[in-house]
Amino acid sequence: MNIETFDIFLAGMAVSALVIFIALYFVDAGYGILFDRKWGPSVPNKAGWCLMEAVVFVVMLLLWLGSPRKRELVPLVFFLFFQLHYFQRAFIYPFLIKGKSRMPLGILLMAVVFNVLNGYMQGEWIFYLAPAGLYTPAWLGTPQFICGTILFFTGMFINIRSDQVIRNLRKPGDTNHYLPRKGLYKYVTSANYFGEIVEWCGFAVLTWSWSGAVFAWWTFANLMPRANAIYRKYRETFGAEQVGNRKRIFPFIY
Repeated sequence: MNIETFDIFLAGMAVSALVIFIALYFVDAGYGILFDRKWGPSVPNKAGWCLMEAVVFVVMLLLWLGSPRKRELVPLVFFLFFQLHYFQRAFIYPFLIKGKSRMPLGILLMAVVFNVLNGYMQGEWIFYLAPAGLYTPAWLGTPQFICGTILFFTGMFINIRSDQVIRNLRKPGDTNHYLPRKGLYKYVTSANYFGEIVEWCGFAVLTWSWSGAVFAWWTFANLMPRANAIYRKYRETFGAEQVGNRKRIFPFIY
C-alpha cells in the first residue's frame, strides 16, 4: 500500500470510529456484564478473548517478519511494546478469568475484524511506510518517546491491576457481578478502560504517528460509551447510593 492509499485507509478508520462512538450510546455491546443473547450464539469467554486478541498479535508478527526494517532498533522497540500488551491480553488474561461466562459470536467476530485492521494499520506504518530517516536510534531520546513510554506503561499497569481487582471479586465458579471498590475503582466504575485509553494514547505519542492516534481514538470511541453503559448498569443493580460520586471512566471528570 502506498502512503496516499494508507492515508485514505486511516481516514476511513477514523470516521468509522466516530460512527461506533455514536452508535454505542444507543446500543450496548452485549458481552461481560452487559451480555445479551441477541448478539448470536456464544462461546466460552476464555476462548473468545484468546482468539480475538491473538489475531492482532499474529498480524503484527507477520508484518514485522516480512519487513526489511525488522532489525532496526526503534521499530523493534515499538513492536515489542505492542506485542507485550497483546501477549498479556491473548495468552495470559483469558486464562485468569474466573467463572464460566460466555461471549456472543457477533461481538467476537467484530472484534476480530477490528483487530486485524488495527494490526495492519500499526504494522504497515511502522515497518513499511514511515520515512526511512524518522525512527533512528536517536528517537529513543526524544520527548515524544520518553513521555509516550511513561504513559504506555502507566496505562498498562492500571489496566492489568484493575482487571485483577475485578477478577478477585469472584470465587472459583462464581458468575455473579460485583461493584469493585479498590484501586482507581474508588473514583471511576471502569478503571480498566481508563488504563487502556492511557496506554494507547501513550503508544500514539511514543510513535508520534497518525496510525497510533487513530488507534487511540478508536479505543476512546469504543470504551467511553461502554463505560457509560456499565455505570448505568451498576446504578440499576447496586443503587445510586452504592455507586456514589464515582465517575464513569475519567477520575473527577466523566
